[in-house]
Parts: sequence; structure tokens; C-alpha cells
Amino acid sequence: MQQFLLKSSSRAGFLITTLILLSGISGYIQARSLVKIDGSSTVFPITEAVSEDFQTATKGATMVTAGISGTGGGFKKFCRGEIDIVNASRPILSSEMEQCRQNGVQYIEMPIAFDALTVAVNPRNSWIKSITIAELKKIWEPAAQEKILNWNQINPAWPNAKIKLFGAGADSGTFDYFTEAVVGKAKSSRGDFTASEDDNVLVQGVASDLNALGFFGFAYYIENQKKLKAVAIDNGAGGVLPSMLTVQNGSYKPLSRPLFIYVNAKSANKPEINEFVIFYMQHAQQLIEEVRYFPLKKEFYDFNIKHLQSKTLGTVFGGEAGMGMTIEDLYKRERVQ
Repeated sequence: MQQFLLKSSSRAGFLITTLILLSGISGYIQARSLVKIDGSSTVFPITEAVSEDFQTATKGATMVTAGISGTGGGFKKFCRGEIDIVNASRPILSSEMEQCRQNGVQYIEMPIAFDALTVAVNPRNSWIKSITIAELKKIWEPAAQEKILNWNQINPAWPNAKIKLFGAGADSGTFDYFTEAVVGKAKSSRGDFTASEDDNVLVQGVASDLNALGFFGFAYYIENQKKLKAVAIDNGAGGVLPSMLTVQNGSYKPLSRPLFIYVNAKSANKPEINEFVIFYMQHAQQLIEEVRYFPLKKEFYDFNIKHLQSKTLGTVFGGEAGMGMTIEDLYKRERVQ
């Protein structure tokens, strides 16, 4: 299992959030309170930062473990009751809601941040500064498989060179969101590209190939910006690069998206889980900025704490992506389970 380690030295030494794989320390874990988390590699840097500070604040009384099996992989474990919290880069889907219902798993949905899903190329790429949604669709739609292979097939002004594609794996919420935003249908994509739920693999792939193009969360781009070049997204009003400003003013569309954690309602009855989630919401603004995502207003983290304390269950998305919704919209909608 590969793990994301942020460049910041304050995070580099934090190994407790990784999956505990060595059976020899199992007795040590059992002697301490445990918070089990899995899911999105996009959300992982946020949860890692929170977990490190929580560990320090509680003087190691509670151990936090986190995996990066992707949003889909995380929900599979979550809806089987195997983990306490799932990191998610998209809302829970109808099929996952049904799986949770069948297993008696209830959940509290908490938006925590915004991400600018970033399309990136190799920094030596001299021919592309912006790309339209239509061009992205031409690259990624299922009909492109084994047919759209060279850059000049997308735009005749671009070179006659084979394009090397890197993208999120099928268990990734980033894959679901990107395909719905660009192709028009979640999980609808060509299959002949290098796929991974680990964004670090995608970053390294794009950074090592002149003709590469890939997509991943903004934090992975910004932490590797010397090795990557972000491509401006043209949704009909000219190219727009991902940034705090363009996410907040809504001009970076359709690739701006909310990020979430989902808390198992039964787990939330445990003091250590309750304490961890409240700590998460109280420190989210500062730590989310630190790991280069875009925080919400304080009032929305306060709403999350109220929902935790009142056990406000379900999702406001109804099993769909809910693209284009603002955070303000989310807190006005009725929740369903």
C-alpha cells in the first residue's frame, strides 16, 4: 500500500495514519482506542493532517489508521461496517446507500472542503495552455479507445505525437466525478490509459513523459508543481486555471467539487470517534489550507458538529453526484438514507 506524504516536514514523519499491516503490534493497537478510516486518496492529505494533530493533542491515547483504497473501495468497507469513517471525493451513490441499508449502517454526511480537480501535463509540453471540455471529452469518452491516440487528433495545431494518458482508477471518486463532468456519465470512459487510485502514481507518470496528460486532486498538483503544468479549463468563457479565487467565484467549472467524510452513526457513539470528528471540524479550516485545498466557512463546520451531536442521518444528494450545487444548497436540502 503506497501512501501519500506531503512535502511539509511536519507531516513527513507521520506514519500512524497508514494501515497497520504488521501483526506483531496488534496487541499494542488493541490496548488503545482506535479510529479506522479508508477511502479517497484526494481527501487523505486532509485526514492525515487532522489525525497527526489529534494524535498530538490526545498524547497518543487514540490511534488513527487510514487507507487509500479510493472512494468506491472505502464505501465498500464502510457499508460493511468495517471502518468508522470514509473519506470521499464524491457523494455516496444509490448502490452504496442500498448496501449500507442492507447492512444496517447509518451515516452522517459532512462536506469538509472544495477541490479543484486538475488536468495536468508535463512542464516541457509547449503546445497546450488550455483545453475545452469538448476536447477533454474527445480524449476520454469510450469511443476514443484505440482511436484517439495522438495529440493532433484532438486539435490539429498540436503535434503528431502519441498521447500518454493517466487517470483515476474505477474505485476512485475522482474517476466518477471527472467522467460525469467531462463525458456526461459517471464511469463512462475509455479503458486504454494508466489508471490508479493512488494520485502519486499519476503524478509521477505525467512528470516523466513529455506527451502525458492526467487528472487528479489539486493538492497533488500544487505539491508537485515544479514537475507538472496545470492546463486551463475552457468551459465556453476562456481558459481558467484552478485556484482559490476561481473555485470560490465559481469560474473553475465543471471541475470544482466538494469533498466529504461520512461517519458511521454507530461509531459516533464511541467517545474517541466523537472526539475525533469534533476535533476534525474545529481544526479543518487551518489544516485544509495547509494541505492546499479550499476550506469552507466556519459556520459549515459548526453545522457538521451539530449534525454529529443530533445524529442527522443520510445524504442530501439522493445517490447522485449533485454537480453544480453550492455548500449553501447542501445545508438547505432534506436528507435521505
